[in-house]
Amino acid sequence: MPEEKEYIPQSAMSIHAHPDDQDFTVSGTLAKWARAGCEIISVVITSGDSGSNDPTRGAEYKPVLARLREQEQTAANAIVGIKQTLFLRHPDGELEPTVSLRKELTRIIRQFKPDVVVIGDPQGVFYGNGYINHPDHRAAAQAALYAVFPSAETRLIFTDLLAQGHEPHKVKRVYVHGSEKPDTWVDITGTIVIKLEALRKHASQLGDWDPEKMLREWAEEEGREKGIQYAEAYKVMVNVEEQPEI
Repeated sequence: MPEEKEYIPQSAMSIHAHPDDQDFTVSGTLAKWARAGCEIISVVITSGDSGSNDPTRGAEYKPVLARLREQEQTAANAIVGIKQTLFLRHPDGELEPTVSLRKELTRIIRQFKPDVVVIGDPQGVFYGNGYINHPDHRAAAQAALYAVFPSAETRLIFTDLLAQGHEPHKVKRVYVHGSEKPDTWVDITGTIVIKLEALRKHASQLGDWDPEKMLREWAEEEGREKGIQYAEAYKVMVNVEEQPEI
């Protein structure tokens, strides 16, 4: 039986909490899709304005840092092949999965009508024994997940969106990264260099640290089970069954 081809959406939306979240996690996949002709929109819910522990900086630095980090994400997205970036500018470090945020994301999903939405794992708290997941990551993922379902596709949820011309849209698949039990692996061997180049644009966060060794080790670990040199792993929720291309 012929092997099923790797799924490539025609359009995708990446939704994450901070500038650089996408590039640490899924930009190898997004770069691969972009090179295959996928139209990608990047949604960044906060502008990372709390992302500094410099003792010489105070509250007055937050808007400066926010502008800098938006510039870094825009530059990173250009490398990945993402043509449109939306900054929602919620306060960094204070994100909650509110109905208001879900409604905002529902509007955006209905407006752009992506085939696929890419998010983090809303359930992920502990990764190994060395990383406690940022609460903004979980809040962004939960709000995005429930914006996809049920809100974006259900006509009588947020009916004022109908009055604004935003008709329901059913997302075909949700790609969830950071899941403890992934079921889908994307081979990023051909785009890991692009992922690294994009991540390096976040100089305000990286400083003098070179992320290459860590990112390659992560990608090797995720690909090992499937015999892939470098991979990004996902749990994929399929909302619309499609005939596979073989």
